[in-house]
Amino acid sequence: MISKTQFQKEIHLIIKNAIREDVGDGDHSSLACIPALAEGKAKLLVKDEGVIAGVDFAKQVFTYVDSNMKVDTFIEDGQNVKYGDIVFYVEGASQSILKAERLVLNAMQRMSAIATKTRQFVDMLEGTGTKILDTRKTTPGIRALEKWAVKIGGGENHRFALYDMIMLKDNHIDFAGGLTKAIDKTKQYLKTTNKDLKIIVEARDLGEIEEILKSEGVYRILIDNFNYEDTRKAVAMIGNQCLTESSGGINESTLRHYAECGVDYISSGALTHSVYNMDLSLKAV
Repeated sequence: MISKTQFQKEIHLIIKNAIREDVGDGDHSSLACIPALAEGKAKLLVKDEGVIAGVDFAKQVFTYVDSNMKVDTFIEDGQNVKYGDIVFYVEGASQSILKAERLVLNAMQRMSAIATKTRQFVDMLEGTGTKILDTRKTTPGIRALEKWAVKIGGGENHRFALYDMIMLKDNHIDFAGGLTKAIDKTKQYLKTTNKDLKIIVEARDLGEIEEILKSEGVYRILIDNFNYEDTRKAVAMIGNQCLTESSGGINESTLRHYAECGVDYISSGALTHSVYNMDLSLKAV
């Protein structure tokens, strides 16, 4: 995974680009009718229920826009919220509050939806020992926010991007000329480039599980689109040789069943690509 420093750089880039995109050469609506020295206060109001996420991000946005703004927080990231809850108050220049408003709401609404769905999946897995992972099926440009929200919801992050882990999927394997060739070429590449990256390999059937196990150095096997019976067989075959991960269209109705097959992880793109934003608003007080 990427370092905390790298992650924070991603967050800063998101804020910088989002403000550039939204404000351009000025928030002319506010500039036209609100005095530059006017002070104001607003509250982040919940109009839904679920797990709140993005509070810390909002604070960073406010600071980026105007370091003099003050935030008084009542509900922290990861806490359950209900209709009518006030998450925080923000106080400062009225123009600054309005400049930051849309980015704060857009981010928090989506992050909260992802955290809420992740928490639902985590709760469904309780007692199984299986952990939920996100994927790279994220919104371009704001991956760091969405993966942050998964962590807030109690899930775990898969690789952040193409550069921080090796993941040999069906197309890599086919283009490389087969499983063993793909793995051997990968290990040679890592040796040549002096890179220390974990290797995950996707298996499409039990025969490929058997072939992968003949190679050393595989960190995790991705048991992709297997039924329950074959997943149990795959887990038994793999034993303690490496970690196991189920994937492939797993949803609320099948999640627990796959966990009970004994896999270490279940990855789900639905955590980030199939959510409905939490209803939040920033209201002047």
